Amino acid sequence: MKLALDGMGGDNAPKSVVEGALLALEQIPNLEIQLYGQQEKLEPFLKIHDRLTVIHCEEVVEGTDDPARAVRRKKDSSMAKIMDAVEIGKADACLSAGNTGALMAGGLFKVGRIEGIARPALATTLPTLDGKGFLMLDLGANADARPEHLLQYAIMGDIYAKKVRGLQKPRIGLLNIGTEDKKGNELTKAAFELLKEADLNFIGNVEARDLLEGVADVVVTDGFTGNMVLKSIEGTAGALFSMLKEAFMSSTKTKISAALMKNNLRDLKNKMDYTEYGGAALFGLQAPVIKAHGSSNAKAIYSAIRQASTMVEHTVISTITETVRHLEID
Repeated sequence: MKLALDGMGGDNAPKSVVEGALLALEQIPNLEIQLYGQQEKLEPFLKIHDRLTVIHCEEVVEGTDDPARAVRRKKDSSMAKIMDAVEIGKADACLSAGNTGALMAGGLFKVGRIEGIARPALATTLPTLDGKGFLMLDLGANADARPEHLLQYAIMGDIYAKKVRGLQKPRIGLLNIGTEDKKGNELTKAAFELLKEADLNFIGNVEARDLLEGVADVVVTDGFTGNMVLKSIEGTAGALFSMLKEAFMSSTKTKISAALMKNNLRDLKNKMDYTEYGGAALFGLQAPVIKAHGSSNAKAIYSAIRQASTMVEHTVISTITETVRHLEID
C-alpha cells in the first residue's frame, strides 16, 4: 500500500506531517509513504525508515494561492506531485493538509472522477456524544446540487460507512429543516423521494440540532449547507471549550474544581476531537484523495493516513465504481 504525502501542506508543516508519517509507519505494517516536499525543510524532522521515501520538490502551494492556477502553474509543487503519483499509478492514495481548493481542483484534473459520478463530494466524520461519529457530505465541494447528486452522495457514504467504519446497515439521513416527510425546499423534497426508493437504510429527514446526538450514521446535503453546518459545529465547540476554560480559571475555588475534574474534561475534549477521525475525503474520484485539517498536528496526520490506508485496503473506490456503474445521472 503506497501513500503519496504532501510534506509542505498545513499550518504546522513540515514538522507535524513528518511526525505523523513516522507514527503511521510504526502502526501500519504494510504501508509505504512517499513524502514530497523541500528536502532542506523536511530534513530536520526525518528519521531513516525503509518504508519512507523522500522526493524533493522545489515549489509549495500556499494557502493564499488561487486553486486552479496553483494546480496548473506550480507543477513541481509537493501538492501537484502527490496527485501526479496517483495519476500514473505510483501511489494508491494521496493526502495533504494544504490548500483545500487546490487539492480538490487537482483531484478532478489529475486523479479524475469515477465514471457515472456526476459531482464528487467532500466528506468527513464528525464527532457525536456517544463517541461513534457520523459521516457528512457534501461539505463544500459543490455549492449547488441536484436531487440525483444527493442520492449519489448517500450511496458513496453508505459504502464508506460499511467498508471503513464497519457498519452493517448505516442509517442514512437527509439534512432538512424538519423531520416531516414533506418538509424543505424543492431540492430536499425531490431528494427525499429518490432516497426513499433507493436500496439504502434511509431513515428520513434529520435536523441539524440532532446531528451531534448521533441521529444518523451518514448525513447528506448540498455543499453550501454542509460547509456552513461544519463551520458552525467547529466554531461552537471551540467557543464552548474557551468558555469552560475561562470559567474554571476565574478563581481559586474553580481552579481546584478544574484540577479535580481534569480527567473528565480531557475525556470530553477527546470525545469531540476531530483528529480521531482522520481528514475529509473527496468521494467520487478514481483513488482516495484525503484533505487533512489545516491545523493538523502529528496525531491528526496519522489519523488521516490511517483513513486513507483503510480506504485502499477495503477497496472503497472499486466498490463505489461498481455500484454507480448503472446509474445514469448527468
